[in-house]
Amino acid sequence: MTTDLMHYKDSVTVVIPAFNEEAAIGKTIKKIRHLYPDFQILVVDDGSSDNTAQKALEAGAEVIRHPYNIGNGAAVKTGIRHAQGKYVVLMDGDGQHRPEDIKKLLRYSKRYDLVVGARDSKGQASLGRRIANWCYNKLASYVGKFPIKDLTSGFRLFETSTVRRYLYLFPNTFSYPTTSTLAYLRSGLTVKYVPIKVEKRIGKSKISLFRDGSRFILIILRIATLYSPLRVFLPVSISFFILGSLYYLYTYTFYQRFTNMSALLLSVSIMVFLLGLISEQITQMRYDRVEDTFETKVEKLAKHDNQDMK
Repeated sequence: MTTDLMHYKDSVTVVIPAFNEEAAIGKTIKKIRHLYPDFQILVVDDGSSDNTAQKALEAGAEVIRHPYNIGNGAAVKTGIRHAQGKYVVLMDGDGQHRPEDIKKLLRYSKRYDLVVGARDSKGQASLGRRIANWCYNKLASYVGKFPIKDLTSGFRLFETSTVRRYLYLFPNTFSYPTTSTLAYLRSGLTVKYVPIKVEKRIGKSKISLFRDGSRFILIILRIATLYSPLRVFLPVSISFFILGSLYYLYTYTFYQRFTNMSALLLSVSIMVFLLGLISEQITQMRYDRVEDTFETKVEKLAKHDNQDMK
């Protein structure tokens, strides 16, 4: 282990969720073990039908096995619950994520609550996947009020004690990166994106663009309504209000009357706005569950630092 990583000795757990990854898992683990011999390596075998668990054990990892396939997110939650290190690094077991990049994430671990390895456009599997991820990033950036560079990246670092408070939000499917990113941002925790390069995956991807694409959008909207409901309800309310006003203007100009349709559109606008306000209040009360995790990475300036900034 290099000198700059010595103070992370025994304080990092690398969690690798795996499902039928026997072709790549051994090579990945051996490289992690060579570069970071003191890190805990924990593979969660999500009910694989091949020799994934055996290959991981032979390579030197600890293995937890689900009795059947539950989902990538469920494997991640199991790994985080059993992590022994102060920090937990999540990475895929298909050979895409490079173990050399773990130190890039660790470099920012003391300053940010969540550090994410961000792929460039060349790191996306196909043109369709690039377009879809671009759309997800834009929608999530609007919801989170933060420039999100790679919403679906599974290569990320958390402080273990903090992320465990959010596990109840994580779905059992592939969308835990979406959930964790938006939950952290909306809770006022800090996020850092670090550029990384990815290798070509070994084996076939288990994510379907058409099957899982709509699921990602629904999850973004679900997290938005859970953590920032007015970002969803307010635009809908304004849209109905504009439609109702325009329709009333039309009917009054040509027929000199206020129609039932105008009344309906304006009423829906008011009801959606009030529903958004109620949701916002409920959301605020939910923060009590994670209140003591806020601002864990802020910098406190001394008096002389303040003078230097003037």
